[in-house]
Amino acid sequence: QVQLVESGGGLVQAGGSLRVSCAASGRPISAFAAGWFRQVPGKEREFVAAISRNGGIIKYADSMKGRFTISRDNAKNSVYLQMNSLKPEDTAVYYCAATPSGYYTSPKQESDYSVWGQGTQVTVSS
Repeated sequence: QVQLVESGGGLVQAGGSLRVSCAASGRPISAFAAGWFRQVPGKEREFVAAISRNGGIIKYADSMKGRFTISRDNAKNSVYLQMNSLKPEDTAVYYCAATPSGYYTSPKQESDYSVWGQGTQVTVSS
């Protein structure tokens, strides 16, 4: 089974940028579709972005389109989320997730993912 570890979270001012990373171990991440979700206390986990095994199919939540970019580097066994023009409402714990899949799948549902990282806190100050 693959294990996921997120990093790169932190405190940033509104309008700033941050890149969070997800490092995989145990199995090649190339065998998995990957996604990013986020959660604030008291709310359900929210879909952010997803990317297929080869990076050819990418999906975003509507509120993140144009500001966030998901990418992956299978050679480095990693998935990334570049976040620009950050807003205070982007403050959350960001989770990386992965699921074994075919080449053309990038799931948006939390229930589609079988492996999760521990999360990394992103705080955007106003």
